[in-house]
Amino acid sequence: MAGVPVPPPPLLASHAAVRAAASAVSRYRRARLSGGHPPQVAALRRGDWVKLICGASFEDAADVRNLSLVYTLAGVDCIDCAADASVVSAVNEGIDVAASIIPAIQRPWVMVSVNDDCRDLHFRKAEFDPEDCPLDCSKPCEKVCPADAISLESIMVGGEHTQSDPLHGKLKGGVLTERCYGCGRCLPVCPYDRIRAVSYVRDPTTASELLKMNDVDAIEIHTTGKGTDTFNTLWNSLSESINNVKLVAVSLPDIGGSTVDFMNKLYTIMEPHLQGYNLWQLDGRPMSGDIGRGATRETVSFAVHMASVSERPPGFYQLAGGTNSYTIDCLKKAGLFQSMAFLGAATSETISAQQAFIGGIAYGGYARKIIGRTLRKLPAQFGRVCIEDHPDHLLEALQEALSLVGPVKGYPALSSMK
Repeated sequence: MAGVPVPPPPLLASHAAVRAAASAVSRYRRARLSGGHPPQVAALRRGDWVKLICGASFEDAADVRNLSLVYTLAGVDCIDCAADASVVSAVNEGIDVAASIIPAIQRPWVMVSVNDDCRDLHFRKAEFDPEDCPLDCSKPCEKVCPADAISLESIMVGGEHTQSDPLHGKLKGGVLTERCYGCGRCLPVCPYDRIRAVSYVRDPTTASELLKMNDVDAIEIHTTGKGTDTFNTLWNSLSESINNVKLVAVSLPDIGGSTVDFMNKLYTIMEPHLQGYNLWQLDGRPMSGDIGRGATRETVSFAVHMASVSERPPGFYQLAGGTNSYTIDCLKKAGLFQSMAFLGAATSETISAQQAFIGGIAYGGYARKIIGRTLRKLPAQFGRVCIEDHPDHLLEALQEALSLVGPVKGYPALSSMK
């Protein structure tokens, strides 16, 4: 006879501060609900949509779970992750735990990412054989990796001490594949040119099955802007399941004067099967938000470019690629932060007077970085570490997340929200 499932332990009393902060966020967001639109769409229309990008190639389920928990408490509208069943499960587990802390919390939409072209930088992994590395290498790859995805350790061979006699030693370890998200920073720093990038295309059949799940709400298609044939092929392979989702996003780079024409061609491909909402992700400088202030300039420049032209395709517009804590200031200087006005001659009929041109911001590398500082403090244990078991760390992580999400959402100071 199967045993009775053991219920989860009650939340610790020391979660009180976490509850207070997250409850204040939840109350603020409920007060802004408007009829006629899902809350996520209402956020896009106001220009205060926030998406967490876990990473199209980041597959560390433990980190994805904890990130999803923290940013759900902070009030993000969407969580974007790899099109992998175990990763999707981790996202939803994090959301469920957040809902156990604040039952009235608004669940973010869960989005999966796919690509139509193996040349897309978001869909690659670093790879090298550590035994090919000289033992006395200074390991710059390990130091430069923002995801802690490279681990190298000296081992002894034949009983000799490796550091005193490199001829009898070697390195073991290498790339932690599930943590590598393809930023490529290790490639140019290897003094021996031993690291290579392995690109791939997500299996559309797997993605199509994921779209049929009740816990997947949206899909994002990454395209390089180099042609429509591969996009058309991918779209056709998804057509039977695409209407199961609420939102279809397309992420693309700025390809100059042909960008809008390319986007309109994509929209023509999508339109016959598009029944939900659609969004254009303006991908400035991919996977660079954690580097510094200058990384955000490209995505804001992309937004300025789009605002200056007419005949934009229908849909919401959202920034990504280099986004960080400086993005809002840059948007404000460009006159595009939650602004209903447009630059230049842009008066596209597809943008209503009640709708912000830039619907929101997606945060990836920077969002993971500020929470990663806390996650690395969690005590090492066997199995997965659950941040909610460490309420002081959970509160610290939530405060970091609120420092990023809050300025977009317009949250009052936490002291006045309690």
